[in-house]
Amino acid sequence: MDLGPNRAAGAMTLAVVVAVGYPAAMVLAFLLAGGHSAKSSGSADVAHGATIYHECMICHSIDKNGIGPRHQGVFGRKAGSLPDYNYTAALKGSNIVWNETTLDQWLTNPQALVPGTKMMFSVDNAQDRADVIAFLKERAASTQSGVTAGAK
Repeated sequence: MDLGPNRAAGAMTLAVVVAVGYPAAMVLAFLLAGGHSAKSSGSADVAHGATIYHECMICHSIDKNGIGPRHQGVFGRKAGSLPDYNYTAALKGSNIVWNETTLDQWLTNPQALVPGTKMMFSVDNAQDRADVIAFLKERAASTQSGVTAGAK
């Protein structure tokens, strides 16, 4: 069975997710969400970013902490600074301020940007990263996001 490049990357990430013990249902939802094609125009697509963000919702939401911290107000915020989330010392000491550039670096390879962080997920496709960052910039700034862990 040919998985194609997006599904093959999803399968590799799936192995990491399974290794760290996420419930099988969430893993299956993640794998099934991974089979999309990114647009090639180079401009960010907020609607596609919302679709990509559903993969992030395994751990995150806009307005509530979960396995990962909430994304409400992420732009301009210092990494590791939410008082009601337990960050790693590595992220707290990183002195990163979240913007398009730092989020792109983070989503490309969080372990390379901040060795010792607990985030293991990455977004390999540059267009997908641009789209999810555009989505976060638009939606995480509003107080009523409409995207929570229960929305699908």
